[in-house]
Amino acid sequence: MEQIKTFLLLGLLSVLLVFVGGYLGGQGGMLLALLFAGGMNFYAYYFSDTMILKHYNAQEVDPREAPVLYRVVERLVERADIPMPKVYIIHDHIPNAFATGRNPQHAAVAITTGLLELLNEDEIEGVMAHELSHVGHRDILVATIAATIAGAVAFIANMLQFGAMFGNRGNRNINPILMIVMAILLPIAASIIQMTISRSREFMADEGSARLTGHPEWLQDALIKLSNYNSRGEVQGSTPENAHMFIISPFEGKNISFSNLFRTHPTTQQRLERLEHLKGELDSVQERNKLYDRHYV
Repeated sequence: MEQIKTFLLLGLLSVLLVFVGGYLGGQGGMLLALLFAGGMNFYAYYFSDTMILKHYNAQEVDPREAPVLYRVVERLVERADIPMPKVYIIHDHIPNAFATGRNPQHAAVAITTGLLELLNEDEIEGVMAHELSHVGHRDILVATIAATIAGAVAFIANMLQFGAMFGNRGNRNINPILMIVMAILLPIAASIIQMTISRSREFMADEGSARLTGHPEWLQDALIKLSNYNSRGEVQGSTPENAHMFIISPFEGKNISFSNLFRTHPTTQQRLERLEHLKGELDSVQERNKLYDRHYV
């Protein structure tokens, strides 16, 4: 369901781009905006992992330096049948984690020392399963596509604003007041859609974690602890632009936006409820398997 929702939202973003591009400058205006945003995000797609890891001073570790973490990740990648990602630790007392990399062959997972100290091994496995689900779902690619289209819409909105300011002499048929209204509302609409996609991918990664570990309660317990701690402070260097990468928003509980529409993550309560539903589903499957085994073995 979340996968379908993502594609529908990406389609809606595309329709929005086509509409505003055509309104301002026909196909030429739309193409210019798309090329501009695409160029920026092409660079981000291929080099964002290096940039973000450097931004947080993440240090790559080996099995001797982080035996528990490595054991958990190795167990999960074998179960998920994906390549082993690079493993990084961020020296920060606030517990959090994220995954990056354009595909499973170029992936990395990063975890703070605060998370390693706070969570037990089962809870760490729930968190790492969530991050590896992001890798398996190619969420960096999805996020880049969404950012490309949203960036193009924002670029067109700026052009609309300048056109309204200078009278848009090239096209007398366009209402300058309407241009100003569109310049204000279009980036907001694009951001709302982009954030909705981000929340949808978080639900998918939560479900991926539950199915990969077979224990939704591990991630539930981790989310409760992480949410409580991140309401008191954020990982050093956190910005709204990269908040969507973390398993819990670094700004959880700080009311940095006036609406849930602009949240990069679902609320912790929403995530716990989804996981609780999955717990019942997985328990039913396990119970059916036990009955089958008793009957036929």
